[in-house]
Formats: sequence, structure tokens, C-alpha cells
Amino acid sequence: MALTDLEIIYEDNHLIAINKPNGLLVHTDDTGDTSLEEILREYVREKYKKPGNVFLQSCHRLDRPVSGVLIFAKTSKGKDRMRQLFTDRKVDKTYLALVTKCPDPFEGDLQNWMYKDRNKNIVEVVKGERAGAVKARTIYKTLGKVDRFFLIRLHPVTGKSHQLRVHMSFIGSPIFGDVKYGGQSMNDPNAFMLHCRKMEFIHPIQKVPIILRADLPDLPAWRNNKREIKGLEEQGEG
Repeated sequence: MALTDLEIIYEDNHLIAINKPNGLLVHTDDTGDTSLEEILREYVREKYKKPGNVFLQSCHRLDRPVSGVLIFAKTSKGKDRMRQLFTDRKVDKTYLALVTKCPDPFEGDLQNWMYKDRNKNIVEVVKGERAGAVKARTIYKTLGKVDRFFLIRLHPVTGKSHQLRVHMSFIGSPIFGDVKYGGQSMNDPNAFMLHCRKMEFIHPIQKVPIILRADLPDLPAWRNNKREIKGLEEQGEG
């Protein structure tokens, strides 16, 4: 990904937020693929003509196939305070997902224990509290039908690994393209239809309200239904 392809949606002295494309890593891993941290670090180095090492760290995570709002810190102060906001659940997060099976019920408040098998990198809902399990909560609402999909608005109250993916699979409506959790396969193995649409919080240093919005990715399922999706979003906010 070239620096010119970065979609910066917010930047100040402490924080920078981008619209993350599907398929890119947030952090470097064993694959050796270039990460967004590396790309953004180079962006900051070039833009501000910084010699030597550049401080740039993510404040939260998005899975590789997920798109949308992603926040990084340009200072250690920004990193510590922004991460604390996430820990304290003071960041209001809104996701959109496309599924091929309508959830039943249409909307709900899901609260379950989840356990991650780190060897297999897969998460499952388990009955009751157990060693290694964490409590996860997601509020969801079906906004309507677009083409052959159902548009779901998701508010993760907690921020656990694979939480939204597992919750949608648990209620029988896996996210389109998320094969790991039962979703139908799509043409791009590095993407599925889960997008972080919006984040709202009080800036941890400037103490002013911040609203970050990310446009939908340029993938057929989103692109071909943009008008309908916009209409359903507006109705859902009413």
C-alpha cells in the first residue's frame, strides 16, 4: 500500500485515525507482510521530516479482513490515554455488517462468555464462567434488507477478540465472507463484510468531543448497495 493511498480521517499532535482497508495487518506478524503501523510510521516520518525513530503505535485492533476506523497514537501520552479510554469503555463504537440470513430476533443484547483457543486462533461461546473465558457483550439491530443481504448495526460494549464475528455466528447469522465462523465464501479471502463505521469519544488530552466516520470499502457488496445502506442507516438513527 502506497502512502498516497492512505485515507486519513483525523490527525492532531497526539492521534491519527485512518479508514483501514480490508486485508491489511495492523501489526507486523509472522507472515512478514507490511503492517499499517509500518506504513503510518513512514507517513509521519515523511510528512514531518522526522529523523531517526518515529513513535507510532495502535490504540486498538481490527482483524485483518475488517475495514473501517482505526486509531493510532503519535505520542506515548496519546497512546496511554487513548488505550485507557478503550479499557474504560469510553469509546462508543458502531460497526456495520452484511449477513445472508436474517437474525432472529431482529435485534438484541448479547451477553456471553467466550473462550479463545490460541493454538487454533478461534473463539467460541462457552456456558458459564471458566478458566480463560471472558465476558463479551454486543448490542445489535437489523436495519433492513439490501439486495440479498441483511444490514446489521453492531455496538460492541466490550472489545474481545473476534467478538462481533463470534456473536453473529452464535445467533445463526455469520458475517458474509467470514468462513472461519460459518459465513459464505466471497471472492476475496482477505476481506469480509464487517466495517467499523464510527467511533465517538472525548479526546483524552484536548477534552473535546471527537466523532470519526469511515466510508464503506470499495467492495461489490458495499459499493452496489451504497444508496440503500445510507437510507437504512438514516432510518435506524431516527
